[in-house]
Amino acid sequence: MKLLSSLPFVCLAARSWAAAKQPAPEPQYIFSNPPASASEYKIPTSYESAVLGRRILGLTPLGTLATVFPDASGGRQPEGLGGMPLGLLEYVADCEEDGNPTFLAINIETTFKNVRGGSNISLAQQWTPPYPPDKRIKSTFWNWLFGRDDSGPTDRVPYSAVNLPRYSLLGYIEKMDAAATADMSSCFVDKHPDAKYWLPGNPIHESQFVRLVVTKVYWIGGFGDRAYIGWIPVEEWKNVTRKEWESVELPGEKEGWKEWSSSDL
Repeated sequence: MKLLSSLPFVCLAARSWAAAKQPAPEPQYIFSNPPASASEYKIPTSYESAVLGRRILGLTPLGTLATVFPDASGGRQPEGLGGMPLGLLEYVADCEEDGNPTFLAINIETTFKNVRGGSNISLAQQWTPPYPPDKRIKSTFWNWLFGRDDSGPTDRVPYSAVNLPRYSLLGYIEKMDAAATADMSSCFVDKHPDAKYWLPGNPIHESQFVRLVVTKVYWIGGFGDRAYIGWIPVEEWKNVTRKEWESVELPGEKEGWKEWSSSDL
């Protein structure tokens, strides 16, 4: 508590000392970001965020499915797994028009075993830009204030992942009927060519196409002073049309973008 209460005075003293020694650098954009009411900038609405999310679903082939182990473990599973969460990578395809993700469920997979055991399920996806930004977010101001060197190691991830949109879709798994298998196979293999070896009827593993029926959507559009963060009404998620999500652009889809800017959205 003493450290927190004294921090403003330390910062003030540091700024006063630094002002006498050297000119201050330009402030970070985050400190001068226009408010949502400004005509040149506004935080996206939940529906605008839903449109962006539907584009992520349409363009992103991978996601993490989260389930929980049933109370009664069996087989080779260790004891005490009941109620423990499990997140695993899964192939995802956007093969329907209402925002329900499509999966090729391999029955032997732990994820779908948990679902058959009564588990709830959610899908987490995040946007990964194909191009690095031309202008990175840097901590120049804070490095200057506290005397740290700004020349650190090369970024292992060439963009700020926490400033990019992501979401979690909550719902339940629903089997698709056999009549949809041909269309689903074509759509799924188009996005995941190697999935052709595990299509329904393959001689290796029993499989089937399923959908995640979305009942709730939690969205993080990036930093909260320039992006919507919170629940998106499921009706908005499902009402987004292909024309709408194909008409928007996510950060980094093209070269020359800046991490601080939300103009692309």
